[in-house]
Amino acid sequence: MHTFFVPELDQHHLAADEAVHATRVLRLRPGDAIALSNGRGTWAEAEITEATAKVCTYRIIRAHEIPRPKHHLHIAIAATKNHDRLEWFVEKATEIGIQEISFLRTDKTERKHIHYERLEKVAIAAMKQSQQAWLPVLHPLRVLADVLPQTGQRFIAHVDFNNPVLLSRVALPHQRYVVLIGPEGDFSEAELEAAATHGYQKVSLGQNRLRTETAALMACAVLNEKNQT
Repeated sequence: MHTFFVPELDQHHLAADEAVHATRVLRLRPGDAIALSNGRGTWAEAEITEATAKVCTYRIIRAHEIPRPKHHLHIAIAATKNHDRLEWFVEKATEIGIQEISFLRTDKTERKHIHYERLEKVAIAAMKQSQQAWLPVLHPLRVLADVLPQTGQRFIAHVDFNNPVLLSRVALPHQRYVVLIGPEGDFSEAELEAAATHGYQKVSLGQNRLRTETAALMACAVLNEKNQT
């Protein structure tokens, strides 16, 4: 069954781009069954009632609420020079399960802007593909100081062989987490000090040196696994 994103389910029609995909690409017709997600916890089964070149309407057969996960994962990742790598992270993190993503402009970040609308579309597509009811919150590019004030367990991934504390060993289940992931070249000393002042614990993601987006996905996978009980 094909899944579509409909922010307001009671509007009973797909958005223009979703309608085109449904009728022209998938060639769905009246009577065909579809699944709907509003990205805020509601999952519905529906039936197409009208399908033209530009319009696709539906009636909801049944709907149910899917509760939020017991944990809340917020990854704050330095914007990579190659935008495709950011898109890759957003796609895979959404598929695995993440609640919030911030894009950071750090002292060593080369990228000055991101294609926010494109990243949002990637997240929506990944949510649909993985058949989830919750869409992660994506924040526009912002400086580290704006992200630091957080509650819950706070971690900063940092290559520091004098402090090899693994994230998997210190994270507790069913918590709010925020994990800071730096750029290639890592955070500056001033940023590390600022994070420490705000209660962030330095953690390791393993012995290998990882790319920014790989480290962020590793943190996402570790904390998702931690909360599978």
